[in-house]
Amino acid sequence: MSASLQVTQKQQHHHRLQQQEQQQHHYESSCYLSSKSSVSQQLFSTYKASSRRLKTSVKTEKGQEVVKLSPLPKRAKRTYLAMDTDKEVIGYVIPVFRANHDVVRGLMEAREEEVTEEGINYVAMRNLFVRESREAMQVKVEKKTRTKHIRESAERMELSKTMEEWAEFRKKMNPDSLTHRPEFIVKPRGQTIWEGKTLKLHCTVAGWPKPRIAWYKNNVLIDAKAHPEKYTAESNYNMHSLEIKNCDFMDTAQYHASALNVKGEASSVATVVVKRFQEGEEAGPLYPKPHGFCSEHGVTFETTIIDKFEVAFGSEGETMSLGCTVIVYPTVKKYQPEVVWYRNSVPLKPSKWVHSHWSGERATLTLVHLNKEDEGMYTLRVNTKSGFDTYSAYVFVRDAEVEVEGVPVAPLDVRCHDANKDYVVVTWKPPAVEGSSPIMGYYIDRCEVGAHHWAQCNDSPVKYARFPVTGLVEGRSYVFRVRALNKAGVSRASRVSEVVVAMDPSDRARLRAGPSAPWTGMIKFTEEDATVGVVPGDPTDVVVTEATKSYVVLAWKPPIQRGHEGVMYYIEKCISGSDTWQRVNTGMPVKSPRFALFDLAEGKSYNFRVRCCNSAGVSEPSATTEEITVGDKLDLPSAPGSPVATRNTNTSVVVAWGASKDVKHLVGYYVECSVVGTDVWMPCNNKPVKQTRFVCHGLTTGENCVFRVKAVNAAGYSQSSSNSDAVIVQAAISVPSKPTGVTLVEAVRDYMVLAWGEPAENGGGDVRGYFVDYRTVKGDVVGKWHETNLKALTTTSYKAENLKENVLYQFQVRAMNMAGVSKASLPSAALECKEWTITVPGAPVGLHVLEVRDTSAVVLWEPPAFNGRTPVNGYYLDIKEAAAGEGGWKGIHEKVNKMKYVKVTGLKAGTSYVFRVRAQNLAGVGKPSAILGPILAQTRPGTKEIYVDVDDDGVISMIFECSEMNEGSEFVWSKNYQAITDTSRLTIITEKGKSRAIFNSPSLEDLGTFSCVVTNTDGISSSYTLTEEGLKRLLDISHEHKFPVIPFKSEMAMELLEKGRVRFWTQVEKCTTACDVEYVFNDAIVTQGKKYTMNFDKSTGIIEMFMDSLEVTDEGTFTFNLVDGKAKGTTSLVLIGDEFRELQKKSEFERAEWVRKQGPHFVEYLDFAVTQECDVLLKCKIGNVKPETEITWSKDSIEIAEDDEEAKKIERKDGELTFNIGKISKMDAGIYEVFLRDERGKDKSIFKLTDAGYQAVMNELFRVIANSASNIQVTSTEHGIILYSTVTYHHEEVRVGWLHKDAKIAASERVKSGVTGEQLWLKINEPTEKDKGKYTMDIFDGKDGVKRVFDLSGQAWEEAFEEFQRLKAAAIAERNRARVVGGLPDVVAIQEGKSLNLTGNVWGEPVPEVSWVKNEKELVCDDRYKLKFEHGKFASITIASVTTADSGKYALLVKNKYGTEAGEFTVSVYNPEDDESKEGQKS
Repeated sequence: MSASLQVTQKQQHHHRLQQQEQQQHHYESSCYLSSKSSVSQQLFSTYKASSRRLKTSVKTEKGQEVVKLSPLPKRAKRTYLAMDTDKEVIGYVIPVFRANHDVVRGLMEAREEEVTEEGINYVAMRNLFVRESREAMQVKVEKKTRTKHIRESAERMELSKTMEEWAEFRKKMNPDSLTHRPEFIVKPRGQTIWEGKTLKLHCTVAGWPKPRIAWYKNNVLIDAKAHPEKYTAESNYNMHSLEIKNCDFMDTAQYHASALNVKGEASSVATVVVKRFQEGEEAGPLYPKPHGFCSEHGVTFETTIIDKFEVAFGSEGETMSLGCTVIVYPTVKKYQPEVVWYRNSVPLKPSKWVHSHWSGERATLTLVHLNKEDEGMYTLRVNTKSGFDTYSAYVFVRDAEVEVEGVPVAPLDVRCHDANKDYVVVTWKPPAVEGSSPIMGYYIDRCEVGAHHWAQCNDSPVKYARFPVTGLVEGRSYVFRVRALNKAGVSRASRVSEVVVAMDPSDRARLRAGPSAPWTGMIKFTEEDATVGVVPGDPTDVVVTEATKSYVVLAWKPPIQRGHEGVMYYIEKCISGSDTWQRVNTGMPVKSPRFALFDLAEGKSYNFRVRCCNSAGVSEPSATTEEITVGDKLDLPSAPGSPVATRNTNTSVVVAWGASKDVKHLVGYYVECSVVGTDVWMPCNNKPVKQTRFVCHGLTTGENCVFRVKAVNAAGYSQSSSNSDAVIVQAAISVPSKPTGVTLVEAVRDYMVLAWGEPAENGGGDVRGYFVDYRTVKGDVVGKWHETNLKALTTTSYKAENLKENVLYQFQVRAMNMAGVSKASLPSAALECKEWTITVPGAPVGLHVLEVRDTSAVVLWEPPAFNGRTPVNGYYLDIKEAAAGEGGWKGIHEKVNKMKYVKVTGLKAGTSYVFRVRAQNLAGVGKPSAILGPILAQTRPGTKEIYVDVDDDGVISMIFECSEMNEGSEFVWSKNYQAITDTSRLTIITEKGKSRAIFNSPSLEDLGTFSCVVTNTDGISSSYTLTEEGLKRLLDISHEHKFPVIPFKSEMAMELLEKGRVRFWTQVEKCTTACDVEYVFNDAIVTQGKKYTMNFDKSTGIIEMFMDSLEVTDEGTFTFNLVDGKAKGTTSLVLIGDEFRELQKKSEFERAEWVRKQGPHFVEYLDFAVTQECDVLLKCKIGNVKPETEITWSKDSIEIAEDDEEAKKIERKDGELTFNIGKISKMDAGIYEVFLRDERGKDKSIFKLTDAGYQAVMNELFRVIANSASNIQVTSTEHGIILYSTVTYHHEEVRVGWLHKDAKIAASERVKSGVTGEQLWLKINEPTEKDKGKYTMDIFDGKDGVKRVFDLSGQAWEEAFEEFQRLKAAAIAERNRARVVGGLPDVVAIQEGKSLNLTGNVWGEPVPEVSWVKNEKELVCDDRYKLKFEHGKFASITIASVTTADSGKYALLVKNKYGTEAGEFTVSVYNPEDDESKEGQKS
């Protein structure tokens, strides 16, 4: 029987075992390659393997002999390298063994040409890394069966398959495939190492030709040959390493490994951090390091810094020198330490502003022309071979005197960012002093390097401390400066920025980085496709990087297809909602992929796009940006938290404050100081600080100062914080005060547990621990005090052990802070050491607080050490404000709490609280625990809460993030504030500052409160309570994620369109481009056609289906079925019965309306309106009218002709017809009609101003009248008080009601209401105290009523009542004052010798006093003058036998308490004889 061939994996394994058992046999069927350095030797050994045939006979399981043959060699020396006709190595041939030697020989035959060692090495390494070597196939020969034909057929098929596989392998191993760019198989790994140690970075690189490796430190090439004492670089068989010896702080950097060959370049980066060792708290980079032995010089260098510079103050423009004397012991000839200066922990480099000098003994730093940028913490670091020492002090730089009073000081820290060919972003920091008024903006100036002319970049001041400068010339260098502006003027210019070159960033990076790798000695020229004359492609990734109300900055990526000549760009804008695009830079295209747009309308929204251009033309536009609204995006920072000032030294105060909670891109904080009693605020720092703590130097000892803080960002300044408490500038800190209240918590036979209260005063520093002393007491004799603990206690409780039973002890406690140990507390009472027999439990211990927030906190504790007679069954938590007395304690809960924690809610933000806990058992409630606190109820800035997330696969997890992780910090999860013991319920995954607790199988067993605490932090913690309702909701969400449903923004709806068309539509919240819609009516799929029109806008998610009309057969259910991947969605609308018929009627109506509107028609039918002047208008709007359209008005079917009086009331303006009725009356009631007619059609509108229509008009009129009523005013008369309000117009049918104290006022003689013209009034005659109160005027407005309220009480009542009394008194006085009412003539002529008798009528209440005067002299009743006053009414004067001497002016004077009046008259006495003689003389 002939042998057949069969290959199986099981037999392959069987033959490997045979290889191990028979090591004397050598098979060429396998090759194992090592990644170590000996790989080439192994390859050579394989290469030189013997070529003679090996025949091995083995027994099979059935006892048959199996013969295994090696391939017959063609010659004695053969190669396993596959070569092509051009003598290029194309692969490594793996022999395949078959029983048919001719076939095997054909597969394994190799070329006779020799190959180089490098080719052998490369192919071996390629097979190692690419993993494309094939394992050898094992052969088993066995006897044929009668199915020989079938077996041979299978054998041929298998052989054919093998031949195809080898052809594919040879195809892969052609020269083009062999040559490829470098690839990092093993990348260098970042490491953290201690100072003084040696570090080694490793990497493995594949590539052909063999790449060259270069190492960089912070993008600077490392020359290992020039610094062999520091670096050693090795490269062995594509394995590369960099060794850094004796690492120090300066070796902290990013190290790049760059691999280069003719096909390209690859790089990888690793970060190295060098740390120093120190017990306790880890030291920073500038803290002193203990000096160690220097093996290089055989000594240990000790460094001492003396003659140190102190805190320094300078002004802008001055020159300042800082210096220290440095002593290095021992002195070694020709050895000098390294002296480095730092500002704010950043090394200083020599510049025109900074000069440093080292004389060998003294280190000096000179700051030339001080500016505010120079302010900060300056540190001198002296590095020796044994370590380093540092010294630091702060330098303050005050602003120079301003030239104009009130102008702001200069901005600072001008920097340039994102520089490009013709564009750069300039930023700066606002100054500390704004001047006499707030800063309105800034001016930016630029100057070319080498020139002296400054050009202003912006015409109008910019508010933000950030501005894009455009229009730069490529290749030129610029510097920038900034000036601030307020109402008083412009500030001095800031210090100029660093020089910036307008050039492509990629060119700048190449110049900065230097050579990327050593030259490989090979230059490869490739022939590229010609791109001259090719229009560039469109830009990509157009985004808005900045958006303010002053400008918008665009950025984009250049096109991939751009040619050799470079590209420039056009920018286009479009107002949202329009399709009109406007080119912005029409004059000149820009070169940079950045552009700033100015002069945009604030509040409007825009879209932008970009086009590329070159000499061949302009590209297609890029994709448009999202809609951008022009306006400020960066808000002012919120005010910082209240500052806390504490004493520091005799000339400094430490100020700490809470960070601004609502702030983006914080620049820092400015601290201001003011002496109490003045309102003058002075800046403490002229350069903003980002820390929330600052030491204010330069203060006067003994002054009482307050401080405030304001935050600043690019948008400007925040509101100043509240003022700190006043603090006296003087030195601190002192030792704390004595602890209080040493009490016994528990007693057993040989130990006692003590507790005490914290000291009332900590002396200005935190209490760091306590020391406990004890002494024995026997009667009145006390022993000496002894220490119980040598190491300070960190808690306010202590277990004093090794005591004697039944002995009395006293205890005292002392507190310690950084200033020292306090005095001892008062000794406790004599306490006997014996086991307690108390039935109630002892005090709980270990009180601590977690999750402190503005309004809540979680208090936790441990059970008491002493339970009492029975176990503890619950606890009570008490709380009080820290400032309250002992009477302020109150319980958090009434019922006993069985848990060992309580979440306290309802706290007041910013208030401090203290807590205590009492334990309870069956015997009662025990003593309270030691007091916890005070705890300030305040959410620390940056606090985050646990939140629940459900991912796309439906996995439910809780996530807690912490941005303040320290070294050694860990996330510790617990359930119900107890360690989680059942780990099968949760899977915890922690990545950097985020921890995720994943529910493995969420169920009711997971209900409870989950909390997470970050260790080694200041109590960062949070919790999440999972309720049954919450779990159900999460499970529903999980189900939705596992089996997603396409979310609909709105369910299917229907709307009627013009012509009666029907639109069915819905909108999905989101969908992909693969989403499909199936339109269904009554379970039948409908398609686009004459009856149905469909549309699906996938960008908006709107799905629509249109129907021209509704027919009877369209009654039923319309459905949209959506499929989007594995997500599905369905929405339906049912139109049947009355709803369908109503819709059908509306559709027919809409179609009829459309037909009506083809001719002249009413856009708005005839209706009424009431103007503010209370005129009634009938109006309507008409549309589609022509000049020849006839418009006719009629009332009560009677046409209103043009010559009628009512025709004057008709107006037409801009398609609106108006009939002005004016002040309406019942005469105007009727039916009004308007007719429109022309050749296209006609339309009619009717308004019935009768019954209901008339009442509706009157109700609207009442509403206008009621709303026109003014507020109630008050006036007083002699009769009483009047309340009144005026209206625009009063109609007789308007109902007006008055209420007093919400009760209707009944009309009476004393209280009346009415209307006079447009005045509505209420008269209160003879008001009394009962009339005080609220008065309401209720005017009917057609519905409910409009109320006007006046409160006639208080001052209003007093003023009105006082005025009434005054007017009333005046009226009474006027009525009752004394006066002469008649009886006296004006002139009396009487003949001499006659008697004169005159009587005057007098009135007055009370009866007036009466007197007579002549020529202003009072007359007295005597024989000549008879004066009488009778009945209190009649006053008479009688003069018997008058003479000429009685002539003159007389007056009757009457007087009472209300007034005085005089009745004057003239008496003329004449002599007839004298008159006659005068007449005779005349004649």
